[in-house]
Amino acid sequence: MNNIKDSKNRNMIGDRVKIARHKAKPKITQLDLLARLAVRGIELEKTAISKIEAKTRPVSDIELVAIADALNVQVMWLLGKD
Repeated sequence: MNNIKDSKNRNMIGDRVKIARHKAKPKITQLDLLARLAVRGIELEKTAISKIEAKTRPVSDIELVAIADALNVQVMWLLGKD
């Protein structure tokens, strides 16, 4: 397991968010994901998704659940616990 103190990553889900967006039919753009999150009550800055995918932005538990729902994937899958 990664040592959180030594890690420069700010979240665990960035890679999986990008994978889920690209595997969706049709593909989900970052702007599409922002819109899907807004419908779910999560308002993020335009750059938030790219920062999440780059693992430079932390993700709250509320955001995690909304992202999973918006991408139609399980929270545990986003966390790499599948």
